[in-house]
Amino acid sequence: MKENKRIPTDGEPIQWKSPFAALGKLTLPPATAGQPPPMRAEPAPKKHRGRVDIIRQTAHRGGKTVTAVTGFVGISQAEKERLAKSIQTACGAGGTVKEGQIEIQGDQRELIARILTDAGFRPVFAGG
Repeated sequence: MKENKRIPTDGEPIQWKSPFAALGKLTLPPATAGQPPPMRAEPAPKKHRGRVDIIRQTAHRGGKTVTAVTGFVGISQAEKERLAKSIQTACGAGGTVKEGQIEIQGDQRELIARILTDAGFRPVFAGG
């Protein structure tokens, strides 16, 4: 059974232990006045992340066209979802991540290829 902690109402001081009290004993390095932190001279080079296939599909979709991006190697599900979200925003279309592939509504192959190239992938048009 949990014990209830009561707050005194008769005016006596409240016993409270701050979880941040130990931080007051730490010493921080002196700040450099007016100098911003050092920046990189040039952006990091884009790493090559492998080939991905861009496929236009209409089968089993009621005649509607979908652009599918498959062949991702070494990329997490969360990163696929972030990439799909950025593609959807750029294309102005809906989409999803299903069974390890990104599906975007409509025929958006050229725009998707440009986005994937900027992300470090090597897009290849495959199929119809």
